[in-house]
Amino acid sequence: MTALAIVAALLAILIAIWDWNWFKGPLERQVEARTGREFHIDGNLDVDLGWIPVVSGERVRFGNASWAREPVMASADRAEIGIALRPLLRRQVLLPLIRLDRPRLLLETNPKGGDGNWVFGDQSSETNVQFRRVDIQRGFLQFLDAPKRTDIRIGVSSQGARTRDASAPVSVIGGGLWQNNKFVLEGTAASPLLLRDREAPYRIDVRASAGPTHAHARGTLLDPLWLRGFDLQMKLSGRDLADLYPLLGLAIPHTPPYTLDGRFSREGNVWHYRDFDGRIGDSDMHGDASVTTGGKRPYLRANLTSQRLDFDDLAGFVGGAPQSGRGETANAEQSAKAAQEQASARLLPHTPYELDKLRAMDADVRLRAVRINAPSLPLDDMDAHLLLEGGLLKLDPLNFGVADGDIRSRIRMDARTDTIRTRADAKLAGLNLSKLLPKVELAQNAIGKISGDVGIEGTGNSIAAMLGSSDGNISVGMGRGRISNLLMEMAGIDLAEIIKFKLGGDRQIPVRCAFADFGVDNGLMTARSLAFDTTDTILIGSGTVNLRDETLDLTIRPRPKDRSLLTFRTPLRVDGTFKQPKVHPDLAGVGLRGAIALTLGTITPPAALLATLELGPGEDSGCGGRYAK
Repeated sequence: MTALAIVAALLAILIAIWDWNWFKGPLERQVEARTGREFHIDGNLDVDLGWIPVVSGERVRFGNASWAREPVMASADRAEIGIALRPLLRRQVLLPLIRLDRPRLLLETNPKGGDGNWVFGDQSSETNVQFRRVDIQRGFLQFLDAPKRTDIRIGVSSQGARTRDASAPVSVIGGGLWQNNKFVLEGTAASPLLLRDREAPYRIDVRASAGPTHAHARGTLLDPLWLRGFDLQMKLSGRDLADLYPLLGLAIPHTPPYTLDGRFSREGNVWHYRDFDGRIGDSDMHGDASVTTGGKRPYLRANLTSQRLDFDDLAGFVGGAPQSGRGETANAEQSAKAAQEQASARLLPHTPYELDKLRAMDADVRLRAVRINAPSLPLDDMDAHLLLEGGLLKLDPLNFGVADGDIRSRIRMDARTDTIRTRADAKLAGLNLSKLLPKVELAQNAIGKISGDVGIEGTGNSIAAMLGSSDGNISVGMGRGRISNLLMEMAGIDLAEIIKFKLGGDRQIPVRCAFADFGVDNGLMTARSLAFDTTDTILIGSGTVNLRDETLDLTIRPRPKDRSLLTFRTPLRVDGTFKQPKVHPDLAGVGLRGAIALTLGTITPPAALLATLELGPGEDSGCGGRYAK
């Protein structure tokens, strides 16, 4: 017993005075042999013996890939690893504890392509290492992707550190650059233990902001280092969807502030944003979208629906700004632009399209609006299909329900050269006359259907430039209908009849036909024929509409068909600008006429109009003869 006691005492003394630093060299060489990276323990190496020995090292450094710009990939002020002895007998490695103090990890993509610096050693050999608990104190993670100008820096700490919670999540906070855009983030992630299983879901709940753009992602990742797959609920919000262009490369037109929430996932090189709901400006928006990467350009596909679309929210598509008055949603920049537009004498948008954006991605987007909120326009609904490929944009169709009828159009914008060339074709069918004039009280009971054709093309990088250089034809017409007699007497300036109807009440009179046929040459619309024929009065028009200057120069000559002692046979002038049109009598031609019976024949629109316009279902135009001045 004395001998055994002496031996035990000697072993205890040996263990107490043993310098474990003698094993640093062999351990460093073993790690380097297995990983191909340098490994150094610059401080003390120590072992606390027991059924689960704990190996600790101070100032630990692990080398980086040969191509990396920094020599150290990982380091820690102190690292502790617990090793279970019994599993070693079964050739299994069980690490019940990994505790890291001030760990620093640098993940870096290879600028020349190939694997990132986190791939090293023999990746094909299977390891049988199990973890039970990881504690991180004041950790730091950096992710570098130089070609994409991305530098992410995140602080990481275990929420359950120094406790027995083996699966404690970690808190993350940080920021940096994403695609050369500054951002910040904070949130929580599951225990780093779960990172080792590339097939197991890894849960996160993170909020990130890049300037005015905000994202909240909560859900699971698969193999986070490779972003191989994930299923997240993603909420996006910001001042303008156009802000996503520098962040994600998506060239979306300017929009009012937005909030969207949907399922975000990835399948190969296709990134999905499914079943999202939210608002863009004052419009509700629902649908599915996806972006395919890996080609020449990102390819955006989307199927969108709005139950109630606020029409001015689409102003960014034509270079305008949404309304910014009471009850309207707009960001500060858009409110300032709306104020400028309001103060401007011009109506057509002059903001040029950005050619680089039109060429930056391809798109196939369908938008359906069940109802449209447009107080100043008689719009009912919308169906638009946008195709964009290599700078060639097509809207086919771009259809609107208007005044119980519809306008069906096709638009082609070719932005493959420095100046956009645009072609627009539209067909009007069945537009209700009374709903086209909602603010004219005397037209509320009018009856008539308006149809027409528009075919123009022009060049320019803004809507104003396109229309100001356009050539083509614009024709509209109406067949039989009815309209206020008082309104027509006012157009003919028949004072006696006006007084009569004011005292005795108005009545409806038949409309025989109406038409307007304009030729367009370099932005100047010239009336080839213009008339509105009723049984009471014929209005004959002539003149021009200048799309370049946004000015009107039209003359309307009323020809009452009845006798009246107080009739002014004077033309009406329609002039001014698109923003401030003016209708007034031509005072130089005013003259008091006697009661003269003026008998007029009928008028006939050009044959081309009769051949192309639907002037009324089952009705002829009513203009069977010819009117001569």
